Amino acid sequence: MADIARHPRPLLRILVGEVLRRHRQEQRRTLAEVARQANVSVQYLSEVERGRKEPSSEILASVCDSLRIDLADLLAEVRHDLELDRAATLAPVLRLATTQLHRAAPPSASYGGSGGGSVMLLAA
Repeated sequence: MADIARHPRPLLRILVGEVLRRHRQEQRRTLAEVARQANVSVQYLSEVERGRKEPSSEILASVCDSLRIDLADLLAEVRHDLELDRAATLAPVLRLATTQLHRAAPPSASYGGSGGGSVMLLAA
């Protein structure tokens, strides 16, 4: 049986942190501002956003309140990111070489008038 390299599964704490950071940045708010409102330290919130700390449900609720997002919406975004990761793992897109077409017809008969064109082949 061939040994196939497995794509490592993303950790929940990393995905949660990415979603929290995305919301904070979209709101153009600082770590200090969100941390103060959520009653956590800036360092801790930074580590949560970087996926280095796994927040308790209480901390997560507090940060979500500070960012004015519902916990269900946070989890829906995490699920979406997980599905994107899974899709990328299961069906990678392969880019095949670009090649030149050479037509037998004279240049004046071709669509572009040049007698050749680039074609990109993609596999689905």
